[in-house]
Amino acid sequence: MSLVVTDTLADERVEFTADGDVTLYVCGLTVSDDPHLGHARLWFHADVLHRWLEHVGYDVRHVENVTDVNEKITARVGERDEWAAERDVAETFTASVFDSMRGLNLKRAEVYPRVTEHVPEIIDLTETLIEKGYAYESNGSVYFDVTAFDGYGKLSNQDLDALEAQGDPDERSEKRNPADFALWKADGVSESAAREHAKHDHGAETPDGETWASPWSEGRPGWHVECSAMSTTHLGDTLDVHMGGRDLVFPHHENEIAQSEAATGEAFARHWLHVGLLEMDGEKMSSSIGNFWTVPDALDELGVNVIRTFYAGAAYRSEQALTEETIAEAEERWERLSRTHDRAVDALDSTEARAKTEDGDLRETVATAREEFAAAMNDDLNLREATAALLDLTDAVNRHVDGVEEAGANDGAAGTDAEAAYDYRGLRQAVEAFEELGGDVLGLQFGSTTDGDVDLAAELVELVLDVREAEREAGNYERADELRDALREVGVEIEDGPDGATYRFE
Repeated sequence: MSLVVTDTLADERVEFTADGDVTLYVCGLTVSDDPHLGHARLWFHADVLHRWLEHVGYDVRHVENVTDVNEKITARVGERDEWAAERDVAETFTASVFDSMRGLNLKRAEVYPRVTEHVPEIIDLTETLIEKGYAYESNGSVYFDVTAFDGYGKLSNQDLDALEAQGDPDERSEKRNPADFALWKADGVSESAAREHAKHDHGAETPDGETWASPWSEGRPGWHVECSAMSTTHLGDTLDVHMGGRDLVFPHHENEIAQSEAATGEAFARHWLHVGLLEMDGEKMSSSIGNFWTVPDALDELGVNVIRTFYAGAAYRSEQALTEETIAEAEERWERLSRTHDRAVDALDSTEARAKTEDGDLRETVATAREEFAAAMNDDLNLREATAALLDLTDAVNRHVDGVEEAGANDGAAGTDAEAAYDYRGLRQAVEAFEELGGDVLGLQFGSTTDGDVDLAAELVELVLDVREAEREAGNYERADELRDALREVGVEIEDGPDGATYRFE
């Protein structure tokens, strides 16, 4: 069975197709705050798609951008002493994003392009659109003419005549059509961004924001053009898959299609996959609303495996509710999978596991679980059913282990009788299924590196750092360096900063 996905542009389920390597572009974050679980839901589903495509034999070229130029970022300048400029804020939260991604056990993208690295490509793309008659300059700014692109509205099914104005209200006097959108903005941040900054007592004047020279003005790139420039720079004119949150369908992704296809004359993406929103307290999880749970805080409380199991409980294309009940279900499911995996490993590695013992039910269930897992994944990444296949396998493993333990207890000499021996091959097949399907595909972390172990390791590292700081305060710098080097040797990287030492596990 081939992979079938729900394609937003086709507005139906379609068979996934790709020529050779799969090029996957994921719309990344505007780094103006710590990432929350709503953002991470997109990361998780993109990660699982990446993992599944590799599992079935594709090489995946995965690119996810970082938007480090934005008026939400400039609004926070001055909020901390070290945030003197837009880049200072962006660097803080870019680091937070990367730390959260590693904490969630996401596969690394091929590259994480930043807007600030790609201004020349943005200017080139904008010049191309002007030359081809799809864009125009106005007072040093450049706007895309939505009426010039025949396919405008095809992703979001918008009627061009019914479209409302796009962009900042301050732009409207410069545009030919209210629905036209900015490719380049003259000067620094907009008046509305300045007003937003003024709402907060940051103790700083309204920042201008970083600007660049262009053929039209000293200015800043528009939001939508950034993704087109970054994706085509690293993955070519046509992507196999473009993923993002459902809230980006319009205007962001609609505008990406228009400017990209107008510039290249090629289809921008073969497949558009949109991830539904995460809801908390009945509303979309959002930093602006305030109903959010940051990824670092959630990792501390729940651990990576419960979070990933939670996300696997709903289809990517649907909304998902974060509630006490849905978290409790995820905790119970992960506990069943983890406990049974460890139990199978213990039995497999024991002296009671034998080469000639055979449990037909166990081996058949392993084969069935693999088949059902693959069928579920190919059915539009049905992760709930894929997880259910692994949970069925836990039942078979536990029946087998319980049966041997009971027979051994009755016999009084476990392992001396065929009735009281483990099926080595069956257990090995079960463990491999857990680790290959649950681990490699779903990204769960089985084995000794449990969430509890990570919590304990973190506490021990912090204890060593406290001792190191005491040595530094006492002037024992050589001893402090020895402690830092000892931590590095066991995979803990230390970075000293103005607010003290921070660490991360390599």
